[in-house]
Amino acid sequence: MSRQARQLEYREANRRAILDAALEQFVAQGYGQASLRGIAARAGFSPASIYAYFASKDDIFFALAEEGFRLLGASSMACTTTSPDPLDDVRAMIWRVYEFSKEQPEYFALVFLDRHVPRISREYEGFAFISEMKARMLSQIQRCIVHGSLPPGTDPQAAMRLLSAPVLGIAAMRLSNRLGPGEDADVLARTALDLVLTGLRHHAPALHP
Repeated sequence: MSRQARQLEYREANRRAILDAALEQFVAQGYGQASLRGIAARAGFSPASIYAYFASKDDIFFALAEEGFRLLGASSMACTTTSPDPLDDVRAMIWRVYEFSKEQPEYFALVFLDRHVPRISREYEGFAFISEMKARMLSQIQRCIVHGSLPPGTDPQAAMRLLSAPVLGIAAMRLSNRLGPGEDADVLARTALDLVLTGLRHHAPALHP
């Protein structure tokens, strides 16, 4: 291995250590309470040395958010199919978001639950794949309208919001231990998704009155 390759490997290992430490701190303490000093201590660095890799705590968050959304995008792509009833494909894509909350709970908590993190819109040009993921979902919903699985006049954006809201909410309840004894988050999420799908089949939602 060349010297340059070793240096790159060394930098990447350090960067990974910082990101892993930051993710732990953000989830455990909340983004607002986590500090660069605490992240540095967790990663085994001096506070000043972190600036060789990230300019600020916000930059660390954006790097982690990009990783999280790429993982979510990859998992949603894996379930893109063309079922006879396109509504089944929409169901599968929404369910993958719920599964993501179980497979990657730290990333899910960071990008969906922490109210104090920077707005993604500040760095939106770095998150074009989010737009692509949403576009795929909206395209599938539009396919449902054309196919007749959803009524004419359905607003795809409104349908997407209605489908994702209960699933995200139940995932958040599970992660924050807000469910009661004996309540099964998976059953609740599936039931909520089924109820919304049933409602959408018989009513065309709109974002505005």
